[in-house]
Amino acid sequence: MEKENQQASCCSVSRASFTDAKTESSPVTKQKQQAIKFKDKMVLLDGGAFLMGTEDEDGFPADQEGPVRKEEVKPFYIDSHTVTNAEFKAFVDDTGYKTEAEMFGWSFVFHLFLQQELVIEERKVPGTPWWLAVDGAFWYQPEGLGSSIEDRMDHPVIHVSWNDAVAFCDWAGKRLPTEKEWEYAARGGLVQKKYAWGDELQPNGEHYCNIWQGEFPVNNSKEDGYIGTAPAISFPPNGYGLYNVAGNVWEWCADPFENDNTKQLKYPGNQIPRVMRGGSYLCHHSYCNRYRVAARSANTMDSSTGNLGFRCVADI
Repeated sequence: MEKENQQASCCSVSRASFTDAKTESSPVTKQKQQAIKFKDKMVLLDGGAFLMGTEDEDGFPADQEGPVRKEEVKPFYIDSHTVTNAEFKAFVDDTGYKTEAEMFGWSFVFHLFLQQELVIEERKVPGTPWWLAVDGAFWYQPEGLGSSIEDRMDHPVIHVSWNDAVAFCDWAGKRLPTEKEWEYAARGGLVQKKYAWGDELQPNGEHYCNIWQGEFPVNNSKEDGYIGTAPAISFPPNGYGLYNVAGNVWEWCADPFENDNTKQLKYPGNQIPRVMRGGSYLCHHSYCNRYRVAARSANTMDSSTGNLGFRCVADI
């Protein structure tokens, strides 16, 4: 498989790629903006100019990771870690909010997290059979009926759409980061390094992120300690004190995503693809090495998966 075609959906999958009878989501109702919540977890960044993007040979030119260009951001606050299940529960308890996955009745789950007797062929995504549309897979039961987040309250919330993330931000008095803000923060002050900590994936043999080890998608050797999500505060933070800006879960950004491919595609309603950054626990160098700091991908605004979350920012 050529590199340009290796980028599709190992780490991400869209509702637009799966036909299902349950296709109507309810419009998202924005909450009235409140004082900033969970501000003690936020880091104040000074902003300024930085070199964004990459022209590295390991990159995906079709994703428009390059060219390298000088960008500038204003000072802002950013969450030191992704929004956790505990934080999202506080939002739901306070507002009664229902996620889009709950409205649809299903979300995408990675095949190894399901008992094989429950895997239904018709629920596999064409071209990426490791993703299955699972009824009842929501943020609070991430593998469907019978699963629970009881022992994962400090893990990133997953199965949240871009619209869900925006609703949480409105409630918390925050917003989603722009793609420029996200990359500036993820670089941690380093200039044009491949990863958030440098150019070597495992300095001194130490794991710095939660990604796939082994043979994707059939065997994860769990060398970094995790098969699915890790706690939101795991592994060494970057130079700005941010955790898991590489691997663990993809993170929604505010910006629409455009490349030569998306410009040619039609999306239902206003479900314009939005940028995702950071990669996830499913990323592997053999298929989707998007745990690099300049890597980018996208999904439609109503899509949700078991490896997609977010972190928030706030203006000064």
